[in-house]
Amino acid sequence: MALSSRRRYRAVDYWPGFVDALSTLLLVIIFLLTVFMIAQFLLGREVTGKDTALQRLNAQIEELTELLALERGASRSAKDELTSLQANLGALQTETEKLKADAASGADRARSEGDKASGLAAQLDQQREVSARALSQVDLLNQQIAALRRQIAALEDALNASESRDRESQAKIADLGSRLNVALAQRVQELNRYRSDFFGRLRQILADRPDVRVVGDRFVFQSEVLFETGQADLNEAAKPELDKIATALIELAKEIPPDINWVMRVDGHTDIRPTRGAFPSNWSLSTARAIAVVEYLVQKGVAPQRLLAAGFAEFQPLDTAQNEEAYKRNRRIELKLTER
Repeated sequence: MALSSRRRYRAVDYWPGFVDALSTLLLVIIFLLTVFMIAQFLLGREVTGKDTALQRLNAQIEELTELLALERGASRSAKDELTSLQANLGALQTETEKLKADAASGADRARSEGDKASGLAAQLDQQREVSARALSQVDLLNQQIAALRRQIAALEDALNASESRDRESQAKIADLGSRLNVALAQRVQELNRYRSDFFGRLRQILADRPDVRVVGDRFVFQSEVLFETGQADLNEAAKPELDKIATALIELAKEIPPDINWVMRVDGHTDIRPTRGAFPSNWSLSTARAIAVVEYLVQKGVAPQRLLAAGFAEFQPLDTAQNEEAYKRNRRIELKLTER
């Protein structure tokens, strides 16, 4: 009667479902943080590239602006020189007219002034040549200024196009994050449903074994059920129970859609005391035991890509006390259905 009462009490244990919900929430939060970090990383890399291009464009604009300022200064100097030459030309023309008027007063004076007028005419021709060269330089500078303006306009267009692409990239990243969140939520819900189903099947299969416990979302086998002390070879008595688990896994694999990436994780744990014999450390002993369970399940038809073996040595204890009861609880094999 006491045993029946204990079984009925165990059948209404809601703690695994509560822990299952908490673990699901934690997985969702971790994934959201991962997606957020990836989006931030991609956005940061995209923005860094855009900032580099923008800096190059700004440097080119500053260089062109300086060149434009220099050209404008040279143009102003040429214009000033042209104005001066025109003023000199006007003065020479006035003086020539005056000399022509004076030449009418006498032949002698006309001859002497004629020589002077010839010299002034030569100077006038020279000044005209200088003025023509100055005008040519002004035209060239105007052409260069027009070309610089076209380059600045092209740079502004390129900058606007870059900013537009940056906005489009940010919108795409935001849309990708939203779609990933939706897909993740759907996959988590589906995996949770199958995990709950598998959890219920294992509870039915292992309900009569007092040496198998449920801890959160995991089934815990005491190491003595499966292995001899300090050994990693499975006991013959444990194989029928593992056969039942293998059958449940094979049936579950047929039901879970192939796009859900799930695994059965087998974790090996030891107590704090050092190993003796064939295993140099508790790491090697815990890992060897987990591998032994995985290899046996593979022999029974479970797909190897759906299994994962891990060893934790003595560093994940259930009980931190240092007595035989605590040592016995900490020596264990845990089974957990999870994402890969």
